[in-house]
Amino acid sequence: MDPLILQNRLGHVFKDATLLQQALTHRSHSSLHNERLEFLGDSILNCVVASLLFDRYNKIDEGDLSRLRANLVKQQSLYEIAQRLDLSQFLRLGEGELKSGGFRRPSILADTLEALFGGIFLDAGFDAARDVIRSLYIPILDTVDPKTLGKDAKTLLQEYLQGKKIALPQYNVVATHGAAHNQEFEIECLVPKLEIQVFGTGGSRRAGEQAAAKLALEAVQAALVKTPASARKPRARTTQLKLAGIATIQPDAPIEDAPASVAKVEKPISLKAGKAEVKVDKTLKAEKQGKGEDKDKNDGKLQAAASATSDNHGEHSGTPINVIQSKTA
Repeated sequence: MDPLILQNRLGHVFKDATLLQQALTHRSHSSLHNERLEFLGDSILNCVVASLLFDRYNKIDEGDLSRLRANLVKQQSLYEIAQRLDLSQFLRLGEGELKSGGFRRPSILADTLEALFGGIFLDAGFDAARDVIRSLYIPILDTVDPKTLGKDAKTLLQEYLQGKKIALPQYNVVATHGAAHNQEFEIECLVPKLEIQVFGTGGSRRAGEQAAAKLALEAVQAALVKTPASARKPRARTTQLKLAGIATIQPDAPIEDAPASVAKVEKPISLKAGKAEVKVDKTLKAEKQGKGEDKDKNDGKLQAAASATSDNHGEHSGTPINVIQSKTA
């Protein structure tokens, strides 16, 4: 294809045609290739884009400016610009790269575009290179959201899902269309948890994934707005009580029908080992000491008190129990 067409698209006509030819030459073609020009063009590109961002976004700090610049000058961004220029039609590739489809490879196209920037700098100076880069990047900057720092759709989708604790999306090639030199990839993007399935197309697998990711992000955001995550149900907490040292006295009969020697206790009584005492009515203590007065009655009362204590010991083995005598008129 006529190199003049590419120069018109770039907005610069080379005075030295050999610089243009070298910039378009891959190392697989000949020894006079574009790698040195690529090195030079990469530095010029970073400088010009940094200047553009500095002038345009005066409220963004240095760290965010660096991240935004990195997203704008990375391989994918350069590849997309190269596609708009139809740069693949002007590449000079070796036979092996031609057979393997090197003219579609993002790395080759991105490197060639940087080599062109380096060639323009050598051909006409920094201002000429800056003007070409500005003309290519101003339309991109007009669509960049500073809040996303120029991140691509796949990155934004991944970060959004991670923020919602949802598994990452799955990408699958569904089909390829067109001739070998101009294929179009149809990519499926799945978000299983939300039952989302979308399709995107592009001139490469990566471009198709980006298109699908953009649609998936919109679908995910819409789905979560319609059905926000329900508030967590409070868990029923079960209190586990250690039985050791806890005594409960809950007679079936009403309090007035309970034996006179035992009072109704509505709440569990927590007993500390070594501090509990068995309180026995003073009358029983006096009778237990025995002074020869009605020995049979004394024995009966002592047995009743002992029986009540023994029952509580059966329920709480080895733990002393408070037996509190109710006071009746």
